Amino acid sequence: MTQLPKSLDDAIAQARDAATAAVNDGYKRLQVEILIPELKVMPVAAQFIPAFENFENKLRVIFPDAGAAALARRDWGEKPYIIRGIQDLKADIQPEEELFIFVEPSSVEVTQVEEMCNQAGDRPVIFLNPSLEDVATIGIGYAGRQLRERFLNTFESCYYLRPLEGSALFRCYPSPWQVWRETEGDYELAGEQAQRPTAEEIERLLIGDLASSGETAPGATPRPRKGILSGLQDFLRALSQ
Repeated sequence: MTQLPKSLDDAIAQARDAATAAVNDGYKRLQVEILIPELKVMPVAAQFIPAFENFENKLRVIFPDAGAAALARRDWGEKPYIIRGIQDLKADIQPEEELFIFVEPSSVEVTQVEEMCNQAGDRPVIFLNPSLEDVATIGIGYAGRQLRERFLNTFESCYYLRPLEGSALFRCYPSPWQVWRETEGDYELAGEQAQRPTAEEIERLLIGDLASSGETAPGATPRPRKGILSGLQDFLRALSQ
């Protein structure tokens, strides 16, 4: 069973392994999400993308704008793969390219991102920390629902890490979705399921786990707990280092 990471480096290493395994198993549209508050994506991308450098110039790394792409080219030095912004003159997908990684695509570029994914066809596409579902941008009506059904919902989450208060939601392919509960000095698995759990399902797993272990349920007076890395704040701080 895959354990929760205890540092950002651990999380990125898990994400690399999960995405590589999913690509090798034939998945075509994948998401990697490390949802740590105030986390900067550029250092994450710098450690994540080398797992796919064996694709060389058949790999395309795509940033939301030309400025971010230029910054990556400057900071990362000479690379065997192509780094572009979505709006670059040479942004069109090329026939010889085999893998595409979008770094932090947002809802502002969702139309262009969808078009490029359609150009990619059945070639693998990976979203790294996407934020494509901004309701204010894509809407909550018919058009927004259509966009989700035809495009956003076609992506498989191969790596997902979100710390919650007293718990964490985690998925590392090929393992199922997992809810981890904070205990004294550690985290323990509260439950898992094949599909991403809703907020209600997370709460039910946590309450059920508390009841079975005889511990205090939410709403009652809890006994003092230290938690992994001295609690959630230390967990976030350690992951951000």
